[in-house]
Amino acid sequence: MRLRIGNNACVAAVLAILAATHAAPAAARPPNGVISLLTLRPSGPHGSLVLAGESVGKVLHTADGGQVFGFDVDQDGTDGLLASAKTISQGQVLASVETFDQTTAKITAVVVSTQTMDDFVTEGIGGHDVGLVLHEHVVNNRNIRSFHILAPVSGDRFTGKWTPPNGSNFLLQRLAENQSTNTSAILATDLVGDPFVFSSNVSANTFGPVFALDPNHFGDQDQPQLAQEIAHNRAVLATSPDAGAVGGQEPLIATVNLFTGTMTQFNGVNIPPFHSGFVNGLAVDSSTGIACTTTELDADVEFYDLARETGFFVGLPGANGAQGFTGEAVAADPIHHLFVVAQPNGSVGPPGDSVIDIFDESGNLVKSITGFKAFGVTPGLAIDPRTRVGFIDGPSADALTRFTY
Repeated sequence: MRLRIGNNACVAAVLAILAATHAAPAAARPPNGVISLLTLRPSGPHGSLVLAGESVGKVLHTADGGQVFGFDVDQDGTDGLLASAKTISQGQVLASVETFDQTTAKITAVVVSTQTMDDFVTEGIGGHDVGLVLHEHVVNNRNIRSFHILAPVSGDRFTGKWTPPNGSNFLLQRLAENQSTNTSAILATDLVGDPFVFSSNVSANTFGPVFALDPNHFGDQDQPQLAQEIAHNRAVLATSPDAGAVGGQEPLIATVNLFTGTMTQFNGVNIPPFHSGFVNGLAVDSSTGIACTTTELDADVEFYDLARETGFFVGLPGANGAQGFTGEAVAADPIHHLFVVAQPNGSVGPPGDSVIDIFDESGNLVKSITGFKAFGVTPGLAIDPRTRVGFIDGPSADALTRFTY
């Protein structure tokens, strides 16, 4: 899902930054063959569909014209949640939290709006339509962070606060996508960057044990990616152990039992000649134990069997391994056993457009959705598997594009 802004840095500080586009030299395509214990598979049947027009729908704009800073959709209803901000004068930001309708792609309510230096970030929606929003309140140029709950999001109002462990010594990095249960996996760091993981029933403001992670592997603010395997109550982490170095180590795939803290880990796919680099996206189908990642130094998608600790990779269609066509966010559809991959700079369809690629869990390309433009290098992505409806950032900073898959 959602936009991540480093260590929850003040949104106002990034409003002036223009969205960059991938600009990297094309990487040579690795030869077919065996990668360590990880078997390469073909990139899907040649007859895979490329669909335009009918799969890309309405564009939603924020009520106040501000840039979207995080969004999510309710997977058991029709509502969605976003945060928005824009600079309106020197030292003044118009910031808001808004709800929207997935069907009409229109804003339904402005939950709160401020015209100070404050800002908001939507962290996500959990089970039973519980939304979590970060509020950064600026006092004497100092950010005072608090977290607000909407239970439910469809109620269009804050209903309480979430007070995470470690109090003010807490920076939320990622909230795992999980709307099947009340308990979500959370990755955070303290103020010096030491990472830890825990679970929380956000609505009840209760927490499981806190488990420290190795800062050498999990301490980078943009790494690792986080997902949740509900069947075994585990957090799933995917990271680059050496900060995405060209020719560096293979990704590290780890699971942490959220009851006991027991960790297992194994090496992921290492793709020659430049290897994998940063892990850009991660999603897990808890019903099958299959994980899907995207990585930075190639245009490939990786699939892992968490129980067997094995995996393989396939190429994004038409990309030929070029870094400029790299995939970013990944969302899991556990109902239809599909993975939805966002490709900001598309390798099929009109030049310069974006692509959403749909894969099954065997690595077969089901179809590619073209005919739209995502916003930014790392656009947010959220889907509702029941209706096969999704939203992605773009085509402008204040917009989300609705699609069906």
